[in-house]
Amino acid sequence: MSHMRSRARGVVKPVTIAVLVIVVALAIASWIFIIKPHEDLVNADIGAHPSTPVAQSQQAAAPVNVEAMSLNDLLDEARKAMNQQRYIAPAGNNAFEFYVKVLQKQPGNQTAADALRETFPFAASNVEQVINQRDFNEAEREIDLLAKVDPTNYTLTILRSKLDAQRKTLDQEQQKQLDAQRQQDLAVQQKAVADKAVADKAAADKAAADKAAEDQAALAAQLKAKQVEQAKATASTPAGGNQVASDNTSAGGGETRDAIPVSSIRVRYPSTALRNNQEGWVDLQYTVNVDGSVANIQVVNAEPRHVFDNAAIDAIRRAKFSPAMRDGAAIASQQQKRIEFKLNNPQ
Repeated sequence: MSHMRSRARGVVKPVTIAVLVIVVALAIASWIFIIKPHEDLVNADIGAHPSTPVAQSQQAAAPVNVEAMSLNDLLDEARKAMNQQRYIAPAGNNAFEFYVKVLQKQPGNQTAADALRETFPFAASNVEQVINQRDFNEAEREIDLLAKVDPTNYTLTILRSKLDAQRKTLDQEQQKQLDAQRQQDLAVQQKAVADKAVADKAAADKAAADKAAEDQAALAAQLKAKQVEQAKATASTPAGGNQVASDNTSAGGGETRDAIPVSSIRVRYPSTALRNNQEGWVDLQYTVNVDGSVANIQVVNAEPRHVFDNAAIDAIRRAKFSPAMRDGAAIASQQQKRIEFKLNNPQ
């Protein structure tokens, strides 16, 4: 038994060697009789393969009339394009288009068919670079050209997906830029509105202050004029003579009068009432203190109720008064006033 196994092992070694020799021989024969002749045919006059890096030479001018060129001329132009790595671009002057034109003229041309099949991966890589550069029109042209050669190749599906993704990314980036620009424009507009509102308020406050100063000066002038008149009247009265006191002068000789405003009463129209086109009035009762300030403000009546109350109270509280006088001395006094709110003069 062991003798038979030894003989079997001795037979296996020569058989294995024979198989290896046959495989190697077939590989060498394939290279010599199939692969090498084909490469020689494709690379004639150029001495290179599409997968072999070559120096990028200056692009040749595109043939004037491709339609009128012969098969040999087209193959020549295709080989030149391959040598210069113009696999699929520029349009009208690339190896792919020349080989496709060869197949249109001679559908069974094996050289063109083989060259297109071998060049397909390099052309697809070129398309991907064009997509990444976001030259979408050129990418579409190159994908359509590849589809003429192998329309069912899954690489085309991948390239189209990448093209769509890059387009969406570009659209999103452009939309973000537009949104950012709109936000910036809106911020500028809002700042302009806010600056104008501040400027308008400052102008209104200055105008109110100027008016109050004018009213105060006018009141002071009136008081001084009355004092001068009173002094003249006193000087012209005979000694021991009787003189009836004027309406504004008490028997003791001092001025007596009610409190008077020294600035205009400015109301702020409620925004809710403005939106609802409401008008109305508020009757207020308040105390003018000896220093001219206002206190104890109460709403006596209003129409409509609770719409303009706060605005009226605020207007009286901000008003400036000259206090009431009795015998030349300032006293606190009660007053009542109606504050009206009109849409044609919302103040």
